[in-house]
Amino acid sequence: MTAPAVLAADTATLVQSVDWLAIAPVVLPAAVALLVLVADLFLPEARKPLLGWISVAGLAVATAALLPLRAGDRTTFCLTGDPTACSYTADHFALVIQFLVLAGALVTALLSLTAVREGRIPAGEYWFLLLSSAAGAALLPAARDLATLIVALEVASLPAFALVGMRRGDRLSSEAALKFFLSSVTATAVSLMGVSFVYGATGSLHLSQVADRLEEVPGQLDNLAMAGVALTLVGFAFKTAAVPFHFWVPDTYVGAPLPVAGYLSVIGKAVGFTGLVLVTVIAFPAYSDVWGPALAVLAALTMTLGNAAALRQSPDRPNSAVRLLAWSSVGQAGYLLVPIAAAAYSDRDQIGSTVAYALMYATVNLGAFSVAALVARTKPLNRISDYRGLYAERPLAALSMAFFLLCLAGLPPGIIGLFAKVVVFRSAVDAGLGWLAVLMAFNVVVALYYYLRWTALLFRPAREDAAEGAAEGAVRTKTPPPVKAAIALTAVTALVLSGAPQLVLRFASGTLFPQ
Repeated sequence: MTAPAVLAADTATLVQSVDWLAIAPVVLPAAVALLVLVADLFLPEARKPLLGWISVAGLAVATAALLPLRAGDRTTFCLTGDPTACSYTADHFALVIQFLVLAGALVTALLSLTAVREGRIPAGEYWFLLLSSAAGAALLPAARDLATLIVALEVASLPAFALVGMRRGDRLSSEAALKFFLSSVTATAVSLMGVSFVYGATGSLHLSQVADRLEEVPGQLDNLAMAGVALTLVGFAFKTAAVPFHFWVPDTYVGAPLPVAGYLSVIGKAVGFTGLVLVTVIAFPAYSDVWGPALAVLAALTMTLGNAAALRQSPDRPNSAVRLLAWSSVGQAGYLLVPIAAAAYSDRDQIGSTVAYALMYATVNLGAFSVAALVARTKPLNRISDYRGLYAERPLAALSMAFFLLCLAGLPPGIIGLFAKVVVFRSAVDAGLGWLAVLMAFNVVVALYYYLRWTALLFRPAREDAAEGAAEGAVRTKTPPPVKAAIALTAVTALVLSGAPQLVLRFASGTLFPQ
């Protein structure tokens, strides 16, 4: 065979086919982001709101693109020499998390339609950044090599830094963005060092190959591999706001526009937990004796410190409502970590409990931020005390907020919140982590206090000195349709899940990864 023929044959073996349908949920928001950025150059100022509706439509189509993939059997970007080693896998785990990310971004976009217009936020840049971050977050659960994981993590994170600081001239916004950026970049640098150590010990970046080769690491490379495993987890633990990587959360949520704070509380956490799941149960099962106890301790510290800080929030302090939701999200992150830690002691099917809990949490937490965005229109200080008498002023919003808080607390009629906590608790018990299950039960009881205190405030009579002003504000300010839609969408979803909890809880009883 001639040299050109040999070269052509070798080149042909390197060509990978692309399954465009499999990657459509990632490509669509990225393509719409570019479309919005270019369209922003040509649209007059009066027509800039069209960019928001284009973004909403793009996220809706991307979410619908998951339907043809529901079989969970598609892979692409696979090695020609090893077809089982793929960089992108659309299995059931990836599809569920992609649905959470894209649906959550859709609710965020609905809330942002009004916030962008009224907050004098540059529309083109905002929608481009939101869609880009959503595309990165949708890529991460399908990534099956360490390089793609890190790239997806940064594509999801870098636009988020800018989104936090989009309120020009706002000192709190700029400070929050800077804190978020510096701490995140440090965590990413540590993770990259960990990935390089893992690659040095195994010679591969694909998760399946890394898992196989870590089983037979030579003795002289064992410490290198162990250090790589520990350092790789740091970046993902930061995204989950796990203690001690949580310090950026309250200031960032307060400084960010409310829709962005809601986005970070749900999609940002989804990114972190997805990364932790993939690197622990798929890539590093051989070192479960390293990451298992570490994640169990992180879960204990995170739920305890988050709930303790939420208890200390004064109702009359400015931004206390957002701060309580921020610390609540830290406490909830501790519950989400429990099944991942449990997977080190039993089997990776425990991960389904984290997925089920994440779906519940995403729905009700975005709903709570939606109501907070509504209340902030007339009471910009966003204090917990501002919610007093909300039922008399806006009964449907108050009932929705009460239901969201009860779901987070795990109390009826928030059945889905109760059942989700039960499956997480059971995962700890089944794994032999009795001490962690007891600590979780204690924290659930502690959290009842601040959730119920806020819920009760919704139905108390408003103070006389504020009642007249609140009534006038309600007349002057109508609820924008997109905010109504966001509240209605999350409230209806939460009600459906409480009426039929098996829609979510079935993920806790089966495997999400191909065998």
